Amino acid sequence: MAGVIVIAANAGGAWSPIGDVTTTMLWIGKQISAAGIVKALFLPSVICLLVPAIVFTFFISGNISHSSSQSSENAPSSFERNALFIAGIGGLLMVPVIKTVFHVRPYIAMLFILGVLWTVVELLARRHREGVPNRLNIHHVIKDVDTPSVLFFAGILLAVGVLEATGQLEHLATILGNALGDVRIITIIIGFLSAIVDNVPLVAATMGMYSLTSFPEDHLMWEFIAYCAGTGGSMLVIGSAAGVAAMGIDRNLSFGWYLKRIAPLALLGYLAGAGIYLLMNMNGNWAMAGG
Repeated sequence: MAGVIVIAANAGGAWSPIGDVTTTMLWIGKQISAAGIVKALFLPSVICLLVPAIVFTFFISGNISHSSSQSSENAPSSFERNALFIAGIGGLLMVPVIKTVFHVRPYIAMLFILGVLWTVVELLARRHREGVPNRLNIHHVIKDVDTPSVLFFAGILLAVGVLEATGQLEHLATILGNALGDVRIITIIIGFLSAIVDNVPLVAATMGMYSLTSFPEDHLMWEFIAYCAGTGGSMLVIGSAAGVAAMGIDRNLSFGWYLKRIAPLALLGYLAGAGIYLLMNMNGNWAMAGG
């Protein structure tokens, strides 16, 4: 179940501009639009999940038990949990709307929604006179922010920026173009690489390799990169943040076990979704602008 959840998490993030770090990067960089990526990748992402999930149902057996949690006086009520859940999901969905309506950068919209959520949490926590539970304590949540990962992504983006400024990424794009020729093959290979190398630097490098002049906003290549980089990481448990988190939660989920039992399903789903996208755009223009 944990393995299929990893596939589901990555497939679900690929078709939304705020569902995955890589799609958010492409959205901020104006390689894709919010409406365009949803329209283009929703069906391939669903196929990417459904194919391995259907195969998975023929092999799973047993019952799923739920652990019972003890309630306390200061525990959040059902109303508080539901209110915070609705505010969180609604806030995420409002990010593209705020960006489009007010013409601000996506991070401005995200920070605004974060402020709204903080206000909602503070209002909900007022009834707890003796003590605020950790789940309704913003200060406690901030302590759990994975700062090293944030610094890692910042360092990667800076390093990629240096490679772009020195012209190395453009040179690499020329080499790949001469060796492989077809951007569809290059993009599928990027998906396989994202299972080994983090997809964030891969997408950042791709954004530096190909300009918006050659491949304008919502070009088929950018949409296909969003899909391949977002879902390709499911093929190895270390290929995505969801897989690493699953290993941290379930100590029995090892690299070898995942490679043997889940990787073939993830590969099957990845290729099925990619095939659906290519079929949907069989007659589309994959060439660079002016080419």
